[in-house]
Amino acid sequence: MKTIRLATRGSDLALAQTREVARLLSAAHPELQVTEVLIRTTGDRDKESDLAKAAEPGLFTKELEAALLDGRADAAVHSLKDLPTVLPGGLKLAAILPRADSADVLVSAQPGGLEALASGARVGTGSPRRKAMLLAARDDVSAVPIRGNVPTRLAKLAAGEYDAIILAAAGLTRLGHPVSGSLTFEGAALDVTKLDSFLPAPGQGAVAIEIRADDAEAAAAVSALHDEATDAAVRAEREVLRASGGGCHMALGALAQLVGDELCLEAVVFDEAGTAPRHASARGKNAEALGREVAAKLYGN
Repeated sequence: MKTIRLATRGSDLALAQTREVARLLSAAHPELQVTEVLIRTTGDRDKESDLAKAAEPGLFTKELEAALLDGRADAAVHSLKDLPTVLPGGLKLAAILPRADSADVLVSAQPGGLEALASGARVGTGSPRRKAMLLAARDDVSAVPIRGNVPTRLAKLAAGEYDAIILAAAGLTRLGHPVSGSLTFEGAALDVTKLDSFLPAPGQGAVAIEIRADDAEAAAAVSALHDEATDAAVRAEREVLRASGGGCHMALGALAQLVGDELCLEAVVFDEAGTAPRHASARGKNAEALGREVAAKLYGN
């Protein structure tokens, strides 16, 4: 393989992730030419709809997968948390990069984190999981839908449209922002606090590379980027989601961590109203079996 074409969304975060993949590929294979194929997804085109109510899976991924299947690209770079747990026929995940920080963070107009928010504060999030966890911790604040990429959301906060927003720590880091302390954006001084009590979305913080299942050359090229520990953890988390019958917008959090030679997995799921959380945890060595065990515990099976 002389050239590998990476399908990517055009957002600042997607490009940062794709360019890191390109850098790593070039370091591993100096002879390989790496190019970008910019794709605009359904989620990118629709700036207004509440994604939490969207029934269609793969809003930020299916067009990238179509580019793989029709030969316009050789690999697609995804935020793993956006990928449905069942991939289209003919595609596979070929590499999972070492995971970045999986935490959620609160970015607020005033310091002090979640506890310091005034009663009635408007907190922007498009995630049912984050909304449920926010209201479980502070039922006196208001979870308000927000759309747009990370800079757009920060701009809305800086402009005073929200009192706070919830973002992924990994996304802030990849865009060069701090995940604790002070953040200055468009002249506004903002406060960043990790939400350590929030369980992340399955796969949050991990970048995945998807290829055609029969493309041995692409598989060989990206294999140098694969991280086994991250792969095991996210497979367990995604199995909880798959076994629960939910999609990317389900109010479910899961986090697996490797301790010695075992995975420790904990998860929480909320009902459709975003209330009545159910928690479960387990330890084991087989990622998928562990995910199914925790999902069964969540639902009392």
